[in-house]
Amino acid sequence: MTDNQDPVERMATARHEFGEHGGVNMSIEASTTFTVMEADTLPAIFQGEKGPNQGGCYLYGRHFNPTVYNLGQQLAALEGTEAGYCTASGMSAISSTLIQLCQPGDEIIAANSIYGGTFALLHDLLPAKNNINTRFVDITDLKAVKAAITEKTKVIYTETLSNPTLRVAPLPLLAKIAQQHKLTLVVDNTFSPLIINPINLGADIVLHSLTKFINGASDTIAGAICARQDFILDMMDLHQGTLMLLGPTMDPEIAFRISMRLPHLPLRIKEHSLRARFIANKLTENGIKVNYPGLPTHPDHQLFKEIANLEYGFGGILTLDMGTETKANELMNCLQNEFQFGYMAVSLGYFDTLMSCSGSSTSSELSEENKQSAGISPGLIRLAIGYTGSAEQRWQQLSSALKKIDALK
Repeated sequence: MTDNQDPVERMATARHEFGEHGGVNMSIEASTTFTVMEADTLPAIFQGEKGPNQGGCYLYGRHFNPTVYNLGQQLAALEGTEAGYCTASGMSAISSTLIQLCQPGDEIIAANSIYGGTFALLHDLLPAKNNINTRFVDITDLKAVKAAITEKTKVIYTETLSNPTLRVAPLPLLAKIAQQHKLTLVVDNTFSPLIINPINLGADIVLHSLTKFINGASDTIAGAICARQDFILDMMDLHQGTLMLLGPTMDPEIAFRISMRLPHLPLRIKEHSLRARFIANKLTENGIKVNYPGLPTHPDHQLFKEIANLEYGFGGILTLDMGTETKANELMNCLQNEFQFGYMAVSLGYFDTLMSCSGSSTSSELSEENKQSAGISPGLIRLAIGYTGSAEQRWQQLSSALKKIDALK
């Protein structure tokens, strides 16, 4: 399903669940197994003739759970797909999807700048365990993407905004290439929920680490797959469904918690973006080179403006390159321990700022050669800007730390 309706309006339309006893919040269904009223219903569920969409039938918590199912429907509304399925982590969503799409001997084309865990999955685990190989390319170079396609290629995989280099994937053009060659375009939209809608730009499947912006409190690990209904049902197949057989099951209490935070997502995303743009502008005014899609100096600034819903800004993440890991660590130590600017921690989407030196943390799975190819320097700091405190207070803390390490006069 694709449409031009605002994602917030779609979520509001989808979110109309009552609790078991009429509560305004949906109930948490804690059962692992579900009863049926007629004996012949069980075989019908096993044969795929009945389910949540066919008579409201549930079987077993690893299959479907009402609370988790409701969250999946809300996320499908967010991304504009027919269906959504929630998993125990972002990595389980990614791995289950790619294994479902590919057979042994197939190939994937992937962006060369992606999250380190995803890189390890594609570069190391899938070739060794499944004989599924990946060709890594600069996803912004359409000639390189086309040149990497072979008769074995089945998937183009990219992040909307690359982690950690913040390059913007040219999704409309990638979608055209995928359609021409009958490939599936899979997009990880973790960095840009609400801001960019990959489905409306031609993507086939959208993935999320719900751990990040969508949950927003760094207290829950979770993932999601947003796709066509038939693909989700294929993943639930009793014999060859990766969701059914690998069992990346989301706990219903986690689903309830995330569902309660979804209505606040638009407010949070706007504020993350507002704060990040403020900091990026301040750094630029003071002669500090900063990488942020909202700056005209960013190589993909115009593309971002063309494909994004700018009501939600340019995102909450920026990077600084301190040249060396030693200098990056010096700045982060100073920011956290002397000026209380944020926390040295991986992840993003938290209400406080999280900062990490990507090359030695979230991209450490890449070899030095791979990091260089992806544009990840040893001193690259990823700042996931939070919204606590005042913007001016946070700028004073950041500028004071930069002055202390002689990076700002």
